[in-house]
Amino acid sequence: MKKMRRTAARIGERALPALTIFAFVLAWELWVRARGIAPIYLPAPSAIGVQLYRMTIDGSLPYHLGLTLIRIFAGFALAGLSGILLGLLMGMSHTLARVADAWIAALYPLPKISLIPLLIIWLGTGEAYKIVISAVTAFFPVVISTYAGIRQVDHGLLKTAVDLGANRRQVQTKVVIPAAIPSILAGLQLGMGVTIILVVAAEMIGGSAQGGIGYLLISSSQVMETEKVFASLVVLAVAGAIIIRLQQWADRKIAPWVFQPWAVQVDER
Repeated sequence: MKKMRRTAARIGERALPALTIFAFVLAWELWVRARGIAPIYLPAPSAIGVQLYRMTIDGSLPYHLGLTLIRIFAGFALAGLSGILLGLLMGMSHTLARVADAWIAALYPLPKISLIPLLIIWLGTGEAYKIVISAVTAFFPVVISTYAGIRQVDHGLLKTAVDLGANRRQVQTKVVIPAAIPSILAGLQLGMGVTIILVVAAEMIGGSAQGGIGYLLISSSQVMETEKVFASLVVLAVAGAIIIRLQQWADRKIAPWVFQPWAVQVDER
């Protein structure tokens, strides 16, 4: 009996997000139809669904989404690799940490979107500008989280490894980096979120003929095609949610020990 209750509770918990979304969409549809709101201001979900279908069939939506995803992953890859590398080096060298920390403290609070006009002057409005702005934005959360993870490693673990005969390289690769992985993964998640935001913003500001979801949003709003605007937003939200879910799945594969204690606690309850 207890097992059946647990199963029912888990099913209900998993179905709850979908049910809330369905209820919201249904309320939206009924409210728009009851109030007679013009589609130019707020289209009904059914009209947005029709527009999504049309844009998918004519190929415009897959094309623009594909461009945006390529820019997101390219910028994120650059930021992830460089940010993790610098964070690790900062954790291993006090001199480098002092120098880099001064630059990070000065540049991190700077709104990255304010760099777009300068990057357009330097790089134009092509692919390089969009990838660079996304990489620069994601770089700081990654390097800061990596460095913080290195600094927060338990000194007792380091001392134990040294007492057992580990050399400096073994301490770094077998103790420090594995212990810092949770912070590194958290930084990568933050970096991915801001990368998506800045890529779309870059497409909206400087992507007049380059395509992408940001370009689709701006071009649709300029001709008052509100259904296309909402359709683009829906696709962007769904794509972002899928990317984050895939990233969380990859985190569990990369560092299963980080998530396992929680699963044990839930099972015991």
